[in-house]
Amino acid sequence: MSESALETAFTIDTSAIKYGPGITREAGYELARLGAKRAMVVTDPGLGTSDPVSVAMESLRREGIEAVLFDRVRVEPTDVSFREAIEFAVDGRFDGFVAVGGGSTIDTAKAANLYATHPAGFLAYVNAPIGEGRPVPGPLRPMVAIPTTAGTGSETTGVAIFDLVEMRAKTGIAHRALRPAVALVDPESTRSMPRMVAVCSGLDVLCHALESFTALPYHRREAPPNPALRPAYQGANPISDIWAQRAIEMVSRNILRAVEDPSDDEARGQMLLAATFAGIGFGNAGVHLPHGMSYPVSGNVREYVPEGYPPGRPLIPHGMAVALNAPAVFRFTAPVDPE
Repeated sequence: MSESALETAFTIDTSAIKYGPGITREAGYELARLGAKRAMVVTDPGLGTSDPVSVAMESLRREGIEAVLFDRVRVEPTDVSFREAIEFAVDGRFDGFVAVGGGSTIDTAKAANLYATHPAGFLAYVNAPIGEGRPVPGPLRPMVAIPTTAGTGSETTGVAIFDLVEMRAKTGIAHRALRPAVALVDPESTRSMPRMVAVCSGLDVLCHALESFTALPYHRREAPPNPALRPAYQGANPISDIWAQRAIEMVSRNILRAVEDPSDDEARGQMLLAATFAGIGFGNAGVHLPHGMSYPVSGNVREYVPEGYPPGRPLIPHGMAVALNAPAVFRFTAPVDPE
């Protein structure tokens, strides 16, 4: 590759972020400010009657927004569960979306918003080579994301991940248009998070930060033929590095406290903020081997039923699948830059 063909620019995109205990109560204000009148509220069956969902629904109604609940998100979603949410969104003719839950919920809401706004065959926007990798043709409808786990950072990213059941493969959709307009990062929303979910999601935060910090730098990647084709994941850069490093520091100080004592609001709040910080980092820089190697693990293991997740449903939590490979990867990459 010639020197002139290398990238010389990077961009930083993120959702608008509001952080603080009780900030969920501002969901209605934010969606009304963005012009929505009828909202699809997306969550999973375990959270359907929870405080975060109830508070968000009441906030929407207080602002005169019609709120319709969709509580059929699948933890570790599939193309089948994505399609169900998409059908609900298309039939409902919503002009706004609110996601209350973990990464599975937020990713499902992104997909529902995308296909309801820009209808296409299901594989049209899915990453190549599994899908067509078609660029999203324009803006989506306004979406507010309220994370209830400290893990994926999906509230700040333009990525939606799912299992393609027929291929037993994990893939996704990646485009900056998928990013929620607003992320309401509320420490009170993580109080009911089970211990094993806190462990797996916390490991996911750590890997997001480490991988984005050690990703191939943007200036060593091929330049796109035009700016519209610059990918969501552009490589490590000076700004993403700041967010990644800060997230690593926060995880190292708080993950054990947050796992061992669910009532430690300070530690859980710091882990939630670390997830958001890491999301800003990897949402622009990207991830690499631990995440790439996690997908065949998630796609092919069909017997393990983890504690704290939906009973009777075999799955490998995403954070666990990533962490299984991470030690070997970082032993392999460390000699390149030991510091």
